Amino acid sequence: MLKPVTLITGASAGLGAALARVFAEHGDEVVLVARRAAELAALADRIAATGRSRPQTIALDLRSPNAGTTLDGKLREAGLEPAVVVNNAGFGMFGAAADNDLAEQLAMIDLNVRSLTDLSLRWLDSVARNRGGVLNVSSIAAFMPRPGMAVYHATKAYVLSFTEALHREMAPRGVRVTVLCPGPIKTEFLARAGWREGDYPRFLFRSTERIAREGYEGFMRGERLIIPGRVNKVVPWLPRFLPRGLILTITHAVRRERNRSKAIDA
Repeated sequence: MLKPVTLITGASAGLGAALARVFAEHGDEVVLVARRAAELAALADRIAATGRSRPQTIALDLRSPNAGTTLDGKLREAGLEPAVVVNNAGFGMFGAAADNDLAEQLAMIDLNVRSLTDLSLRWLDSVARNRGGVLNVSSIAAFMPRPGMAVYHATKAYVLSFTEALHREMAPRGVRVTVLCPGPIKTEFLARAGWREGDYPRFLFRSTERIAREGYEGFMRGERLIIPGRVNKVVPWLPRFLPRGLILTITHAVRRERNRSKAIDA
């Protein structure tokens, strides 16, 4: 018999760490997965210090082609199986697609799309057996294309579409499948993407803790889609009322103006 656990990827910092704390707070046995072993161990220690069970940690680069198989093997060796899978691992890049490093953009697709799909589907039998679910982290970026972050927005659009369809497919088996679409968050994610102050309006930002709690609560209610924040909830409606070409023009113009302002400031 394998012990059911909540598996959380991208758990070394930011939203992933906040989700790990929330699930652990509610009594879940949590397994943390990310590349950085030291950060995972530190988070596991902090969770244990609150009186919860110390999460197990697995240091693994999910961008590698065989990462899903490797992760599955490590879980089985430890006598564990996922009852809940939280796919939070991912990264983005600012800049024109033609100018950004091609290998990095393909690695983004590997992590944001391929790995997420693998881990969403790989353990559906154990998830169903344990009456659990899958929580995939997308973004409000999923609802519209954006020049200057072309590949990232495309990957998040995939996550949204895939997860919503899987939600419908798995409903007859009693499996919760939810997509969480937060707005921008001031975490290592934005720093790695090349974000600078002014790239997003301040009113779109929410704290990682609030987003994690809203995500957890919506997931437990079995919601299909969660968009934290009243203002952010407006974003999905824009493509319904504005022509797609106009949205592209606006987002491109905003990005170009940001770049011009930065050049002047420099």
